[in-house]
Amino acid sequence: MLDRAITLPEIEFWLRTTSDAMLWELFEAADATRRAAAGHAVYLHGLVEISNYCVRQCHYCGLRAPNLNLPRYRMDGEQILAAARTARRLRYASVVLQAGEDYGIERDWLAHVVRLIRQRVRVGVTLSLGERPERDLVAWRRAGADTYVLKFETSDRELYDRIHPKLAGANTERMAMLSLLREIGFRVGSGVMVGIPGQTFASLARDIALFRDLQLDFIGVSPFIPAPGTPLAAGADEAPNGAQVPADELTTHKALALARLVRPEALIPASTALAAVNPRRGRFLALTRGANLMLPNLTPPDLRPLYAPYPGRPCTPETPNECRLRLSKQIRQMGRVVGRRAPDRRGHQSAASTAPTD
Repeated sequence: MLDRAITLPEIEFWLRTTSDAMLWELFEAADATRRAAAGHAVYLHGLVEISNYCVRQCHYCGLRAPNLNLPRYRMDGEQILAAARTARRLRYASVVLQAGEDYGIERDWLAHVVRLIRQRVRVGVTLSLGERPERDLVAWRRAGADTYVLKFETSDRELYDRIHPKLAGANTERMAMLSLLREIGFRVGSGVMVGIPGQTFASLARDIALFRDLQLDFIGVSPFIPAPGTPLAAGADEAPNGAQVPADELTTHKALALARLVRPEALIPASTALAAVNPRRGRFLALTRGANLMLPNLTPPDLRPLYAPYPGRPCTPETPNECRLRLSKQIRQMGRVVGRRAPDRRGHQSAASTAPTD
């Protein structure tokens, strides 16, 4: 059944299965699909967590506005440019500028920073800054940002509203915003959390089918890990009658593999959250189950512990050079290569995009 378009009931079946033999079939199919559609490359995009301010009150996130115990920071333009130059020197294909939903990141200021990165540093720019007004998004696209990532997290509206209190005065619908991002000209990224309390297998299956409907270019799949002190840290009501999706590594890998099957050409990261549940092998297992992107952290070392949406994030003392050498070695040992340039939204790649850079 894995040699044709997968149906919604089949997606749910694969999410539920616990058979080792069948899971081997699923993971092999996802890896073969990745190989056929996207080649042997593992892309490296430098992650720069430019601010930990956030106006939202999401019930699971350590960056939530009510967290008064978290020292807040916002990187300045020179710090961001320095991180981008490091990405260029280490031959990363792009920088991912990520933050909470921080309106202290002003539209014109960030447009100027993006323009400098594109013109002077010459690396790609991905943004992940939450829900922003259309005028901000248009300005950042015109400045040269090429991809915008906004996870919808769950397409179950009731469940979404349960964990995401609405922001007063904001009427943005994430699904509508994903369509808007495409109209503006961005490559569009989104994704889900696996194991939200109350999330059913049927609901998660619909989310995965939606990846195909949305024609996503970037798909993030990560386990649900609530931060200490948040409303969901103490637990919440789960879906009854065995329908609750577990927030574990295996189920996350199943969802990731299914994401690859429904969107063969997408960039799919081996998420940092997988390293929180399996520090030694979580992300590299994901690379054998459909993932083809890693996000080495270029945030200044003194700020990394302050960007804490969930516990257990890897925060090693490695320098950027040491991290690059380690990742390159591990990728080569897997029989893969470090990609130079990610595929465009149609899945096309130049010869250079899958050639080794080391």
